[in-house]
Amino acid sequence: MKQTIDALVEGGKASGGPPLGPALGPMGVNINSVVNAINDKTKDFDGMKVPVKVIIDTKTKEFDIEVGVPPTSAMILKELGIEKGSGEAGTTVAADMPLATTIKIARMKKDALLAKDLKRGTKEILGTCVSMGLTVEGKSPKDLQKEINEGLHDDLFKED
Repeated sequence: MKQTIDALVEGGKASGGPPLGPALGPMGVNINSVVNAINDKTKDFDGMKVPVKVIIDTKTKEFDIEVGVPPTSAMILKELGIEKGSGEAGTTVAADMPLATTIKIARMKKDALLAKDLKRGTKEILGTCVSMGLTVEGKSPKDLQKEINEGLHDDLFKED
């Protein structure tokens, strides 16, 4: 029999206190082991709230952890250190983002994106930049999408 505990934790900073501790205690698992595993899996999302599922086998006390991914817009806001997008995309620019940051976010979200590779994933992130009223490298994100299609930035898309 498996039980699932859903929680929202700050990336890399889960603790044995609420919301995890009280939920894990009755399950009989080693709370520190669970917390350490969560922190290890969420360390890239430092400063962001991350959805986490802890799936516990109640007989063997073994557990699996599934980490959700914060929304793209939240990741962009954190990377740029701003509170919100422009609210008037197309007329007002909220901030300018380096292309390297766009690629970094695409890497972090690779499992949650529809894209088949990093290049396409980056273009998805650029689409979010359009709706948030951002520029990337001082250009419209749509222009950068065209440049990527033309292969102008292929050297940046080497997969790990």
